[in-house]
Amino acid sequence: MLLAMLSLMGSGHFHGDRTSRMNTLSESDIGILRLLQENAREKLETIAFETGLSVATVQRRIKYLKSKGIIERDTALVAPESVGYAMTFLIMVEMERERLDQLDAFRRKTKAEPQVQQCYYITGEADFALIALARNMADFEELTHRLFFDDTNVKRFRTSVVMNRTKTGMTVPLGNSETN
Repeated sequence: MLLAMLSLMGSGHFHGDRTSRMNTLSESDIGILRLLQENAREKLETIAFETGLSVATVQRRIKYLKSKGIIERDTALVAPESVGYAMTFLIMVEMERERLDQLDAFRRKTKAEPQVQQCYYITGEADFALIALARNMADFEELTHRLFFDDTNVKRFRTSVVMNRTKTGMTVPLGNSETN
């Protein structure tokens, strides 16, 4: 199952300038973003009709939103089970040391690992929270060796197995009237 998705989320770092940009977005821009988050492959004509803009204006606004990093990318969402990834894991990782070079090395490793869907640098007891996929427990064990056991800076990690994906998505609430 493929679902079109538009990622508006940040890349893992705080972007104050993006927050201030939300204040400068027009109602038309917000309308375009809402439609694209629902279906990133929506026809320009449909977006134009729904927002009351011309097709040329919609095309210009989308180009602008992409150039400013407000729209980061267009992506297809693939159902993990349909391609053999039957298991999802939430993993809390505690590092031995929090030196910048070591944190960056761990970030690079998780970015390069295809089975890691998301990685967050967080506050609290753990330093990182990961969402990862595996075909089965043996596959997950191999992943833990690549990411954790082979890394001398990983102090410990705790794993929870996802029993049911109740809600997944990357949509961003736009405006006061939207409750996601």
